[in-house]
Amino acid sequence: MSAKIIDGKLISTEIRDELKQEVENLKKEGITPGLGVILVGEDPASKSYVTAKERACDSLGIYSDNRHIPNETSEEELLSIIDAMNNDPKIDGILVQLPLPKHIDPDKVIMRISPEKDVDGFHPQSIGKMIMGKDTFLPCTPHGVVKLLNYAGIQIEGSHVVVVGRSNIVGKPVANLLLDKSKNGNATVTVCHSRTKNIKDMTLQADILIAAIGKAQFITADMVKDGAVIIDVGVNRVEDSTKKKGFRLVGDVDFEPVKEKASAITPVPGGVGPMTITMLMYNTVQSAKQRKEKK
Repeated sequence: MSAKIIDGKLISTEIRDELKQEVENLKKEGITPGLGVILVGEDPASKSYVTAKERACDSLGIYSDNRHIPNETSEEELLSIIDAMNNDPKIDGILVQLPLPKHIDPDKVIMRISPEKDVDGFHPQSIGKMIMGKDTFLPCTPHGVVKLLNYAGIQIEGSHVVVVGRSNIVGKPVANLLLDKSKNGNATVTVCHSRTKNIKDMTLQADILIAAIGKAQFITADMVKDGAVIIDVGVNRVEDSTKKKGFRLVGDVDFEPVKEKASAITPVPGGVGPMTITMLMYNTVQSAKQRKEKK
């Protein structure tokens, strides 16, 4: 048995086609969705992500206000830029690319973004509403995982989901979303992490296994039960002299052996990654719709 590949690029394209139509409809009513993106410093991975977000905005017709500021920018300067975007009626969503330089407190930055423009879904108000099952902006990667499962026709309700990783960005929120009493939830969820004893015993119980631990090829075939659905959130660089850049990208799952046991699996790259930016665009369009309703 070889697993069905859950193609994040294809699903992302379908969602973006729908979003493009929604943006066109909003523009006919005088509303152009706008996203403010702030990048501090020269981190190569962050620059790559921001460039991809700019391209996504351009392709969908979303206005993009991109601020690339020096690494030495003070915390107060960054907070003042956020304040300006909070008060700018052309901006529906604000994203500050993480990680930030050590002299800037990321919690202060997240708290400064207006919850009405928190399209990353990181503000405590957004997280609180998500846990309560209230309407809010959902964190982009966890939301993307749920969409992948939906589009792939994977039954969530009643399934045992094992999440490996407990970060605030992926592990905790995706566990809460799948646990929620809703059409996209009602799963039984187990969360494993670096202090979990006998982690293999846990992963072997998973109907749906979500790997978000940040360790290259951590999930091996002997940790996966036959027929499980595997969602690989990890993106790791491993040395590869056969590649022009000297490295290749792999997930948190040992893909080739695992796909022979799984019923469905996401690849890396091309699985969860494209969905993260797409859900950011989705949240921005939702925020623009809310602005239209207030007019």
